[in-house]
Amino acid sequence: MPRIACLDVGSTWTKGALVGDDGTLLATAQHATTPPEVLDGVVAVLNQLGHADEVLVCSSAGGGLRLAVVGHERLISAEAGHRVALSAGAKVVHVSAGELDGAGIRALRAVEPDVVLLVGGTDGGDARVLLHNAAALARNRIRPPIVLAGNQHARLEALEVLAGRTVVPTANVLPDVGELEPGPARAAIREVFLNHVIGGKGLSRGRKFRDMVRAVTPDAVLAGVSQLASEDAVLVVDVGGATTDVYSAVSIQDEQDRAVGLSNDRRTVEGDIGMRWSALGIVAEAEAERLPSDGLAEFARRRSSAVGFVPETPEESAVDMRLAGLAAIIAVRRHLRLVDGKLGPRGAGLLVLSGGVFRHAGDIGPVVDALRADPVLRPAIREARIVVDRDYVLAPAGLLVGDRKDAAAWKLLTTLDSAE
Repeated sequence: MPRIACLDVGSTWTKGALVGDDGTLLATAQHATTPPEVLDGVVAVLNQLGHADEVLVCSSAGGGLRLAVVGHERLISAEAGHRVALSAGAKVVHVSAGELDGAGIRALRAVEPDVVLLVGGTDGGDARVLLHNAAALARNRIRPPIVLAGNQHARLEALEVLAGRTVVPTANVLPDVGELEPGPARAAIREVFLNHVIGGKGLSRGRKFRDMVRAVTPDAVLAGVSQLASEDAVLVVDVGGATTDVYSAVSIQDEQDRAVGLSNDRRTVEGDIGMRWSALGIVAEAEAERLPSDGLAEFARRRSSAVGFVPETPEESAVDMRLAGLAAIIAVRRHLRLVDGKLGPRGAGLLVLSGGVFRHAGDIGPVVDALRADPVLRPAIREARIVVDRDYVLAPAGLLVGDRKDAAAWKLLTTLDSAE
């Protein structure tokens, strides 16, 4: 039977799953990511997995994909950027509105974006701000690739102004007043990531790694999450060291939720809450949300300042579970606010807990109990079955979906481990 190696090259760890052509999980492996030559870690994982007939790779190494939005009106620009980033594996790190001036250019440079999303104006509407900003980006030699997704009537003139820059033109994210169309810009950002960004992060010396990468890791995970949502709405919370990501996908059979006007799959990134670098953010936000966090501040401080912190005592493991539970609750609360609580008429049918803190924990009962007891989350997860992605199969499943191996992806997802 053909064997497929599915790898996720992250900033800290390179993880792999060896999957049979029918979706059977044959082996898993991981190795520390090895910049400035990440292929060393890739080869180490492949050697651990054994022979593979095909290799599929996704990556968020180098800090993931940082998106800056340059637009016309702040609220609309911010919303457009957020909608575009939501399932394109990107994180919005900057939003500017109106005509770029010297201070605006300096602020844009300071956030070091990987991609600039240039938007502005409805089709046939005012093109003045869009063209001014295109000229400012060109004149100041802003280096990141630019996705041009503004007024289509000004596209050719904007492209002329931006001649010499790396520009990917696509359909307007705001074709008419009150009408947001983020899909084409999402696709363009994925193209930019694969063709331009991976090679610019100093992760590998040649083109081999760039050519191997099929998707941004969050994009692959979202594809795996969407595969799960054949019958029920799915909610995934991935608690990492620096960020906590939440993904949701609405059942394809749920016509009522489609009428809500939301995309069928969504992702949010909470960059201020995580188990290590952002541990203090968990405590601060728990206090703001009036969640119990007594006695956690000092533990969080230790985790945020110690590189590679690993709990060594039962007390430290218990604290990790408390922090993970708070991170999950806060992140899911924020996600529900974004989608107005609409995970489907019945709420989520499946809740997946992901991230190293859950994969390596012996007992995650306290986290499950905290999630079930939270009054804000209760309506959304009342009937949900809760599982743990212990073998880290969501990203590999998404890679299989992207490679048109849907049946194999579905079987791989059956390895999710019950948390109850």
